[in-house]
Amino acid sequence: MKFVVSTAFQPIRQLCDLARAADAAGYDMITVSDHVVHPKTIRSPYPYTADGGLRWEPFTDWADAWVTIGAMSSVTERIAFTTNVYVLPMRNPFLVAKAIATAAAISGGRVTLGIGVGWMEEEFGLLGQQFARRGKRTDEMIEVLRKIWRGGWVEHHGEFYDFDPLEMSPAPGDVPIYCGGLSKPALRRAATRCDGWVSDLHGIEDLRRIVDGLLALRADSERADRPFAVLASSLEAVGIDGHKRLAEAGTTHCLTMPWMFYCGPDASLAAKIDAIRRFADEVASKV
Repeated sequence: MKFVVSTAFQPIRQLCDLARAADAAGYDMITVSDHVVHPKTIRSPYPYTADGGLRWEPFTDWADAWVTIGAMSSVTERIAFTTNVYVLPMRNPFLVAKAIATAAAISGGRVTLGIGVGWMEEEFGLLGQQFARRGKRTDEMIEVLRKIWRGGWVEHHGEFYDFDPLEMSPAPGDVPIYCGGLSKPALRRAATRCDGWVSDLHGIEDLRRIVDGLLALRADSERADRPFAVLASSLEAVGIDGHKRLAEAGTTHCLTMPWMFYCGPDASLAAKIDAIRRFADEVASKV
């Protein structure tokens, strides 16, 4: 099992230092989360808490994912980057393709795109994108992105996007795409159209059940012969034994915030960096 550091809700000024520390400690990947704006009034329920309340407060830093990944790649050597998760259908596919292709070129190919269909209707409206049918648009956007990234002259004639031959350079080739979400369409999208799935916080047995379902869907898809990643988090994964159970449940990439085990979310940057090193030595290297 590989280990992935989540930077969700962390101050922007700390991100490059956290990436440098994770790279030096041997972690495999680091993630950047995504929102563009935070309306004062949000009527859309957050789908990942029982009461629909948010897990963060207003004025929490939300870094632009691709600016941040470009910056982090410049201070690291080997660690890979992904988004957890990038709200794909509230963007223009050409701008997305360009940003990710640029980040891939700058980082030497150390980029994976983690996507979600989004939940905040207010944010979609502010970015000028329709909230309705966002899942169907996401499916078509995946197809468009892969065409553009292959390079050469490409065209597309679909329900939502229609364009005659064009090219975009640089063309990064095959950028892996992971998909988050818990709905049946999201799980099917991850298994049959993407290269991996990104979890929320789950119990380990719940994860085992979800992963079994994903692999069954994968086996019946056109992508059955391609590797499939599972980026998962669990509050039950504490210590070596807990993380071994997480791996046995089908997790390929453990998504973690190492400082949560040692010093909590409000720790200093120095304490977080120390926690990154300690977790690598005490847990990750022994799983």
